[in-house]
Amino acid sequence: MERHALVRQHLQIIEQMLRDHQLWQGSSPGAEAFESTQPFCLDTMQPHEWLQWVLIPRMHALLDAQHPLPADFALAPYYEMALDAGHVGREPLLKVLQDLDALFASDKS
Repeated sequence: MERHALVRQHLQIIEQMLRDHQLWQGSSPGAEAFESTQPFCLDTMQPHEWLQWVLIPRMHALLDAQHPLPADFALAPYYEMALDAGHVGREPLLKVLQDLDALFASDKS
């Protein structure tokens, strides 16, 4: 399967996991949440919010426009720290994030 298609598939899996664990939100955070200068908007969004409102739409936009994808992309290390051990769906989410990271690990273009 082509890399772009694999990335899109992983984004869909992440979205479904958030929905399955009732973490998918019907309305976006306020505009100020998106003005954060912190990585992952950690000062303005919960980790699952960043996935829904930043990562998924931005990655889909890159894919739709056929722009180059990021290189040496790594989300899982942050989520390993950000999600406590009792977080709903933590382990399956970490697995899919690790799989997504692996798609970018060897990309040098």
